[in-house]
Amino acid sequence: MRYITLLFTTIFCIILPATISAEHMVTVKLVNYIGNTDELTIEVKGEFFSLDPTLHIEEGVKYTLQLKKGELYLKQEGKKKQNLHGSFVLIPNTYDRNHVIYVNERPYLGALEFVMEEKNNIRPINQLPLEDYLKGVVPFEVFSSWGLETLKAQTLAARTYAVSKLGEVINDTISYQVYGGYEWDKNTTEAVEETEGEVITFNNRLIETFYSASNGGKTENNANVWGGTAMKYFPIKDDPYDPTHPWKFSMHQNQIDYSTIDFTNPNWWDNTIEEDEEISISIKNWLNRNGYPGKIKILDIPQFELNGDKLASGRSVTGSITITFMRQLLEGLILFEQVSLQNVNLNRIRPMIGGTLFKSYLIDSLELQDSVYTMKGRGFGHGVGMSQWGAHFMGEKGRTYKEIIRFYYPGTTIMDISSKTLKLEY
Repeated sequence: MRYITLLFTTIFCIILPATISAEHMVTVKLVNYIGNTDELTIEVKGEFFSLDPTLHIEEGVKYTLQLKKGELYLKQEGKKKQNLHGSFVLIPNTYDRNHVIYVNERPYLGALEFVMEEKNNIRPINQLPLEDYLKGVVPFEVFSSWGLETLKAQTLAARTYAVSKLGEVINDTISYQVYGGYEWDKNTTEAVEETEGEVITFNNRLIETFYSASNGGKTENNANVWGGTAMKYFPIKDDPYDPTHPWKFSMHQNQIDYSTIDFTNPNWWDNTIEEDEEISISIKNWLNRNGYPGKIKILDIPQFELNGDKLASGRSVTGSITITFMRQLLEGLILFEQVSLQNVNLNRIRPMIGGTLFKSYLIDSLELQDSVYTMKGRGFGHGVGMSQWGAHFMGEKGRTYKEIIRFYYPGTTIMDISSKTLKLEY
């Protein structure tokens, strides 16, 4: 892997314009749209070469790349498949927008290496210049219909993060930044081009550019969410620009009335449905991941409450929840079990219910009435750093991207990596 990455860089230094340096190349594993698979389709536009001089990839021809018994094979319709004897690399003769690689019909610029991952999967690895990588990131992180100044602010957050990862192999999922390849939008492309090279720093070091969809009207400090050192550029303060995004969800205390189950019916398990299907699916997935394999039916949630004091931002920290459930191990073998989390951090409970319902820790109330829990809150996400919706409304009010950055990351400085020497670690 490291050899190929270095080779990519050497080749790109030859074929790319002199204004792009090897330091500004991004290497991305393609996971989000590929998943885990032993077969991919590949097609190229423009002329590409590989590291195998006997292999010629024709423009406009669809190929199938297969992994069988630990070997990669390339197949063209009507022709005999070819054993690639290792990884497979495709590099454009010239780096430009007329040289594109389509993987499962999704377009990518730059070079691609296809490697075997965990003996069962083909993993494409894309390498391309930083600025073009960002053009494939920003439209997937924010609404491209928003104003240009908001898009520029999002671009600086994305670029700062990407620069901090230079030299690493990242992926295209939310674990890093969502990257959609060469599916650009003209508005976000303009935002990237007009801020080329600009990153956010504090004391001449790159910052951690955290952001969330909505902070609910109050920003949060990083230490309150993830621990560690509290950063000065993440203060707790009111945000008059964030639209607060109030939310609520309800959850029945009793999910299945055990007394009504007809155990004489051979289909009783499939016919037994929980009151809150979406929440139950989330809880069952959590239980499966945390030591309870097998099919599960949620019976009751006898306890769900908040505990302890709130943070200075008004966010709740700890809570308790108890789940009783049936678990089917083998046909006819049913276990009755209970999981209880007492006075734990809410970041252990929220994934059980699901972040699309339990949207933040800025909780206004949690009540139990007529055997139904109702939680109300504000915001969507952790609340640290920039609120994307707040940035949108700042832009709508005529604020520039530099003013947006100053508001959400106070005390920071915007610097140009093309003219400044920065430390690339946090």
